[in-house]
Amino acid sequence: MAENNRAGHAQQQQDPEQIIEQGLGRFELFIERNGKALLMFLGAIVLVVGGYFSYKYLYLGPRAEKASAAMFGAQDFFARDSFAVALNGNASFDGFLTVAEQYGNTEQGNLAWHYAGLCYLHLGEFQQAIEAFKKYDAVRDNAAGVILAAQNLGLIGDAYVELGDLKEGGEYYQRAAEYSDNIGTAPVYFKKAGMVNEKLGNWARALEFYEAVGNNYPRSMQARDIEKFIARVKQQL
Repeated sequence: MAENNRAGHAQQQQDPEQIIEQGLGRFELFIERNGKALLMFLGAIVLVVGGYFSYKYLYLGPRAEKASAAMFGAQDFFARDSFAVALNGNASFDGFLTVAEQYGNTEQGNLAWHYAGLCYLHLGEFQQAIEAFKKYDAVRDNAAGVILAAQNLGLIGDAYVELGDLKEGGEYYQRAAEYSDNIGTAPVYFKKAGMVNEKLGNWARALEFYEAVGNNYPRSMQARDIEKFIARVKQQL
């Protein structure tokens, strides 16, 4: 009986930072956004409308097509876990970095920054990952874009945690959790925010984040063992 109690106690005392690290490497929300922009309001000045469509279809349209073609090879190598090649390209195609830098004002070029950040993260180049993720311009006009933006913030948090900056990582986890109220991202990052704050000794803040998981997302995977985390933190208050 005593041995069982010690084993249970050891499980409760599992290092939260180890749990956070276990979350790295599982990036499943890769969403490409190909929706067209809304037409300009009908009362707009004709010259402005004409200028807009000339820019969009005569300039951005062809650039978007070139960016999509350039992305194809990089995405293929990314899917095969060849992150260095996907990032930098080779003699046959441009990598995500080149696509992002050359076509950054297109949707594909913007998405390439997110891919570049993921490549850097997998390669263990965490500061470069942060810089790439921060260059990604969040798209807020559709649900998929909002979810991807939340993930982008959470991945910045992962990179900061890997660099040992738990405070900054925790702040990005909180931002990610609050950015999109959906069961796919919010409970993940609320729980990570709780673990980081627990590691820092911010017991009240950790409790707040853990309770957000249990109260707001009771059907999420993260809620399955959240009571264990809540009980552990309450012992410190």
